[in-house]
Amino acid sequence: MDLSKAIEAHGEWKVKFRQAINGKENLDAAAIADDNCCHLGQWLHGEAKTKFGHLKSYAECVATHAVFHQCAGNVAQTINAKKYAEAQSMIGTGSEYQKASVAVSAAIFALKQETGL
Repeated sequence: MDLSKAIEAHGEWKVKFRQAINGKENLDAAAIADDNCCHLGQWLHGEAKTKFGHLKSYAECVATHAVFHQCAGNVAQTINAKKYAEAQSMIGTGSEYQKASVAVSAAIFALKQETGL
């Protein structure tokens, strides 16, 4: 697992949300909210659990990753409800989504440091 790419992939969601808002697109909110639908989530709930489940950074990564996806799912639902201004504010500075995004990036980085991946 390339954890640097996982950090990038989760950071790209804000861009995807902005594109969906601007293009008035529908998103698969249920899949976005599911923390094991992305490559990192599948790895965390599979191979990583066996190899690194005993590490504090693993537990923190799993927890913050789940919160991030729940927040992202909420943004997607808001976009799908055509509440574009509200969705835009939901991804803004200081928002729950932004805090979750920073937290998951930090947790992935900590796991990367502790595992050497």
